[in-house]
Amino acid sequence: MSPTGKQTEKGGPTYGVGTAPKRPGGAAGSGGPEASAGLEAPAGKAAKDGPQPRSVRVVLLALMIAMLLAMLDNMIIGTAMPTIVGELGGLEHLSWVVTAYTLATAASTPIWGKLGDMYGRKSVFLISIVIFLIGSVLSGMAQDMGQLIGFRAVQGLGAGGLMVGVMAIIGDLIPPRERGKYQGMMAGVMALAMIGGPLVGGTITDHLGWRWSFYINLPLGAVALVMITAVLHLPAKDRSQVKVDYLGAALLTVGITSIVLVTTWGGTEYAWGSAMIMELIAIGVVALVGFVVVQTKAAEPIMPLHIFRSRNFTLMSVIGFLTGFVMFGAVLFLPLYQQSVQGASATNSGLLLLPMLLSMMLVSLIAGRVTTNSGKYKIFPIMGGGLMTVGLFLLAQMDTGTSRLTSGVYMAVLGAGMGFLMQITMLVAQNSVELKDMGVASSATTLFRTLGSSFGVAIMGALFTGRVQDEMAAAGGAGATQQSAQLDAASLAKLPDAVREAYQVAVSSGTHAAFTLGASVAVIGFVAAFFVKEVPLRGAGPAPAPADEAAVLDGKVPQSA
Repeated sequence: MSPTGKQTEKGGPTYGVGTAPKRPGGAAGSGGPEASAGLEAPAGKAAKDGPQPRSVRVVLLALMIAMLLAMLDNMIIGTAMPTIVGELGGLEHLSWVVTAYTLATAASTPIWGKLGDMYGRKSVFLISIVIFLIGSVLSGMAQDMGQLIGFRAVQGLGAGGLMVGVMAIIGDLIPPRERGKYQGMMAGVMALAMIGGPLVGGTITDHLGWRWSFYINLPLGAVALVMITAVLHLPAKDRSQVKVDYLGAALLTVGITSIVLVTTWGGTEYAWGSAMIMELIAIGVVALVGFVVVQTKAAEPIMPLHIFRSRNFTLMSVIGFLTGFVMFGAVLFLPLYQQSVQGASATNSGLLLLPMLLSMMLVSLIAGRVTTNSGKYKIFPIMGGGLMTVGLFLLAQMDTGTSRLTSGVYMAVLGAGMGFLMQITMLVAQNSVELKDMGVASSATTLFRTLGSSFGVAIMGALFTGRVQDEMAAAGGAGATQQSAQLDAASLAKLPDAVREAYQVAVSSGTHAAFTLGASVAVIGFVAAFFVKEVPLRGAGPAPAPADEAAVLDGKVPQSA
């Protein structure tokens, strides 16, 4: 056996866990688009058990905990909000509790990604966890609504780094070809957050008090911190030539903040044609144009524009935006429809999404396995876009007579479409850039999905609310819904029969309008998927047979790059 084989058999250096291996013709961990973006599989016994050593699986567990922290938070807080307002007051500022978190998350996402590329992903990721936990503690200690809003912004700032850090570190640890195996895990975390969040939030609020809705983050965050600190070892970055693009960061923050405020306030706090909304649009446009100009001249741009020269990366950004637009609109309106029209309990609102989320998780797992085994992925964005369009079209047909079984089937179709798209978009985007741009690629993809969700909730929400109000006005029941376009099952039961039936018809009409718009938007993603170019995924394919494996260890057959 060759010296190289002996070193590998003993569990030699692994990229992502331990010391980065030296690659032929380059420094440790370096490489362009054709280089492996993940770890090199250790040979010997570890190779027989699978391409990832046990320590990597420990890191992945810690990363999933961090992802759960970021996704679970808003789900838990949503359930606790009535109790929070009851104690702290400030009902008129209620929306800012969510808006402050969303704004901070969206604005900081691309900056966290670039900082990880410049200073090293591990240290930046650990800092984001600490900031998130500090924000959680402060939010739990808030004494009035103003403090809570400010502390939620701190929490959102950390959350922006959590999501980007998870995706970028996975991009470092695991080659794109192997990454599909873990798609089901990531989809499962998302499903767990959406289903378990409202249930956990309600239980904590009822038995421990609303402050524990924030404190619950501390033990989970501590576990993630300890595991990542102890096990994750990524190549150190050379900081001698680092120059931070402060102007670009400021312009991008102003631009994103303006966009999110327009989508949050438009049609609710302010009319779409009001001076405030027009000013925000103008500020956003000027800031983003200035940002693009600055990026062409900056030594270390926050979002290097050259990554958009890749057709696949640009298409994945577009498809990710459209997926976010559709997904979060569906998550908002499906429970509303089932509570208002089908009489479901608000307490179990997370369980109402179970058909969609289980379908999404199962399909994501299957797509990941197929991608790993075959290296082929173009078919999945096409299938995802098609199923998402069909699912939304079916959901648009729901009316007051649609059964829960039927709506569940429709949701499963939509979930299957999203399952084909959720992780594939990130995988293809990361495979389309060099390793040095892994952080900005991950943050850009995450940002576009976040912005898509903001636009989806705002535009579909405005369409839904307008249709409900018009239908109620036509039916003579506008007074019953002056305060809100959403009434839960208990409130509906107190309404006169005629008003209740009119409201249910109005909600069905609003749901039809919202999902019809969603289906129209999904068609764009379906068409865009046909233009994806199937570039081979970096990294190894399936593990070799035992006989071939021995040849690899002896150096007679080169390992996959």
